Amino acid sequence: MATSRLPRWAPTPSPSRPLWGPSSPAAASGSRLLSPFRAMLGALLGHAAPTGEAQPPAPPAVDAEAAGVGVRAIHAGFDGIIVDHRDDDSRRKDIRRDGGVFITWEDVWVTAVDGRGKTATILHGISGSARPGEVLAIMGPSGCGKTTLLDTLAGRLDTNLRSKGDILINGRQQKLAFGTSAYVTQENVLMATLTVREAIYYSAQIQLPDTMTVAEKLARADDTIQEMGLTTALDTRIGGRETKGISGGQRKRLTICLEILTRPRLLFLDEPTSGLDSAASYHVMSRITGLAAREGMTIVAVVHQPLSEVFELFHGLCLLASGQTIYFGPAANAAEFFTSNGYPCPPMRNPSDHFLRTINRDFELSRSSMLMFTGGLLTLMAIGGFPSFVEEMKIFRRERLNGHYGVSAFVISNWLSATPYLVLIAVLPGAVAYYLSGLKRGVDHFMYFTLVLCACTMLVEGLMMIVAAIVPDFLMGIITGAGIQGIMMLNCGFFQIPSKLPKIVWKYPMFYISFHKYALQGFYKNEFLGLVLENNPGVGDKTITGEQVISKLFETEMGHSKWVDFAVLCGMIVAYRLLFVMIIKVVDVLKPMFKGETFRCHAQCICGMQNPCTPL
Repeated sequence: MATSRLPRWAPTPSPSRPLWGPSSPAAASGSRLLSPFRAMLGALLGHAAPTGEAQPPAPPAVDAEAAGVGVRAIHAGFDGIIVDHRDDDSRRKDIRRDGGVFITWEDVWVTAVDGRGKTATILHGISGSARPGEVLAIMGPSGCGKTTLLDTLAGRLDTNLRSKGDILINGRQQKLAFGTSAYVTQENVLMATLTVREAIYYSAQIQLPDTMTVAEKLARADDTIQEMGLTTALDTRIGGRETKGISGGQRKRLTICLEILTRPRLLFLDEPTSGLDSAASYHVMSRITGLAAREGMTIVAVVHQPLSEVFELFHGLCLLASGQTIYFGPAANAAEFFTSNGYPCPPMRNPSDHFLRTINRDFELSRSSMLMFTGGLLTLMAIGGFPSFVEEMKIFRRERLNGHYGVSAFVISNWLSATPYLVLIAVLPGAVAYYLSGLKRGVDHFMYFTLVLCACTMLVEGLMMIVAAIVPDFLMGIITGAGIQGIMMLNCGFFQIPSKLPKIVWKYPMFYISFHKYALQGFYKNEFLGLVLENNPGVGDKTITGEQVISKLFETEMGHSKWVDFAVLCGMIVAYRLLFVMIIKVVDVLKPMFKGETFRCHAQCICGMQNPCTPL
């Protein structure tokens, strides 16, 4: 179905005449949201939006005129419409549109710049709008850019953040005068020794203009107190960490109360329900919604995970994920949007929880994360034996000088004596981690898992032997060994896929000499090969193989089997021991040379002191 291009933002649409008549294609679609966010949702979940025959059925068309719905176009960038589910007469009775603020933002980008000039994009072309008398909720998982978007709209970005895009107030780029907008932070910063009445009266005296008399200011304060439901706590001290005071919900309402004394036309709220229980959250948001309806305020609120009752209070919803807009439109139509894209909300589930679970559904990385965590933890545990090995090295040097045995005998005997303990360290914690985390069942798979862990612990022991031969101090040796281990872990392909690693140094040669690379590849092949996983709904095949996962997602080298990776680890064990022997031999050769050079320099200094040069 062809869609009409929405007109440029119109700040004050006529309440008696819709911008689109019911005969237009957009109005015929009613509350259907035909936006490019379908593709974004599909891309976020790992597949393209359904197309053709595979596309889920569209929501049924609704005749806007027959349903008594006032249709308002809000933004030129959206191929869709926003529907207000109340008729125009009731809206005019509930809110005061005179002086209301229509705020829109189009193609807003925000980047962070560090001290070295490197940039990271936080928001990617965000667009949307908010209208008077309504509450727009900005939701999304942690770190998706909710507060950054709110700060951008409020003009409160930090100095290291750069933004571009259009932010329009009533269709024009302008700044609101003092008192016409307010920002309520997440933290309740209040004077603990004041009472609620004193805090509000004091704030009214300093915020309200001098043209108002003292009586008028106090009357405004009393009205605000009543609006926010604080009359029962007027003479209660606010309190703080040391003294008990008002409740958390009352503190949040008091913070909001202090900001709305000037009757701002635009109100920004950063997580107003954070830290509150269900009853307090609903009480706060119901007061805010009622305030928006009575005063005609435009309210934009960042909400993390609201209750279903709180979610029903919102008029508009903006869902963000990874700095991109997934859905923008009426909160009441969000469930229909997700259903049409193949993600219906299960019965008796909070819609907001369902939305956040869906858009935050990265690929199930629990298996790979567990494998990396187990391998990394147990190999780091092997570093703990370094202090005792330093003492062994001192004994080895003394007994070797006395001719008791050579370097090769020490290396082989140390290897054989340490192997049972290293196997014990690998098997016991490995068995607990393997079976409790639900990794692939089967004795053969567990045996391979254990063998790789044993090889890793032996490699760490060999690495610490090399460090002990170079750095005799046990404290500096532990720091050096842990640092080398950390660098190898960073380049093993888990934290950054191989194709994204910098070519010089980090990939060539660090990626290929890191034993964690071969251990992780062996773990992946042991766990994922042979698995058949459920694919995302709406995509061609219903299942996806484990081989496809590790080859495409983790970029694992599939040209050889897991036993080749294990053989490489065994070869590196031998190579580390041989390198230790070579270092001991080289030190034996170079140490007399350095001592002789030091002795000659010392002798020359003594000779110079005994026969000083006589000046002419």
